[in-house]
Amino acid sequence: MTKIIMHVDLDAFFAAVEQRDNPRLRGKPVVVGADPKEGRGRGVVSTCSYEARQFGIHSAMPISKAYQLCSTAIFLAPNFEKYSKASRAVFKIFYDFTPHIEGISIDEAFLDMTTTYHLFGTSVQAAERLKKRIKDEVGLTASVGLAPVKMVAKIASDLSKPDGLLEVNEKDVISFLAPLKIERLWGVGPKTAESLHQLGVKTIGDLGAMSREQLIQQFGESGGHLYNLSRGIDPRDVVEDTDVKSVSHEHTFDQDTSNAEQVLTIMLGLSEQVSRRLRKYNLKARTITVKIRLQGFQTYTRAETLSERTNFTDIIFQKAKGIFKKFFKTNMKIRLIGVKANHFDDAYVQESLFVNSMNERREKIHNVLDRIKDKFGEDVIGRGK
Repeated sequence: MTKIIMHVDLDAFFAAVEQRDNPRLRGKPVVVGADPKEGRGRGVVSTCSYEARQFGIHSAMPISKAYQLCSTAIFLAPNFEKYSKASRAVFKIFYDFTPHIEGISIDEAFLDMTTTYHLFGTSVQAAERLKKRIKDEVGLTASVGLAPVKMVAKIASDLSKPDGLLEVNEKDVISFLAPLKIERLWGVGPKTAESLHQLGVKTIGDLGAMSREQLIQQFGESGGHLYNLSRGIDPRDVVEDTDVKSVSHEHTFDQDTSNAEQVLTIMLGLSEQVSRRLRKYNLKARTITVKIRLQGFQTYTRAETLSERTNFTDIIFQKAKGIFKKFFKTNMKIRLIGVKANHFDDAYVQESLFVNSMNERREKIHNVLDRIKDKFGEDVIGRGK
């Protein structure tokens, strides 16, 4: 049976939610991200409205550059609680169409409609109904791609933005892909694209004209993967997985700093945020990762494994602190620091038959702090340095 895969991508999601909730923002360039501080801001753009994109602004752009391109844009700090609520409402609609959903991010998902699309008529009619419900019930627009494989469905939704719908039938997959730039292929990054350009490969059709042997000789095992993608062959299924993969928090400094104590003070706060979220999810992590971005935007990650799982602030911080101290050299200029926890197990799975009284006390202290913050706010109490 030919699969019917639907890729749904909410248009300019964060900015669209802000425009939905504030009519005065509609039709105006809206940028969601860090404070631009009149062009001196240090963070990046999370997303922006289509009106802002006309000025060349895009996601992940330095916020200072966005301000230079359009100083009259409306710059807003992210409101993740609001965005999460909107995302949950959209995903709830998805489940009325199929149980087979793979969430890619807060605003993007694959839906396997193979066994359910007929309940709504044709596959296109199912997509139209889904788009209408998102518009009517959540007040947002979505772009939808339909295809027999995930990769092609995603490309189709990208090409139909904003608020579009594009179906690629099985017989049309190769002709659909052929004229597109190779950068459109899922997994072809700048380095691979540059190598392909050096071989005279500019389009997916150019890539499809190469033999499997040529590509494997040039790129190793990934060459076989490129060969398949150029022909619309993508065996990856829609994977129903709603598990949290990692918990992380980052901080961008207003000015690059060589002050290790200043960095560690921020890391303590980040560790506390990670710890609190882990407990909310009933998770404990075994791996702690530190992300370090230097003055020139060089970014490094270093990870270490704990002897036993934890969601305690002090343990997370001590491990992160040790990782940072091993990496840090005098006069290094730190632009961004981040702390991440992953490799989870359920918080209530006991690793040892023996009760650890110290951990019991830690658990009680953390629970008390959580209840205080739940009632009075995040900033009402914090750890001493």
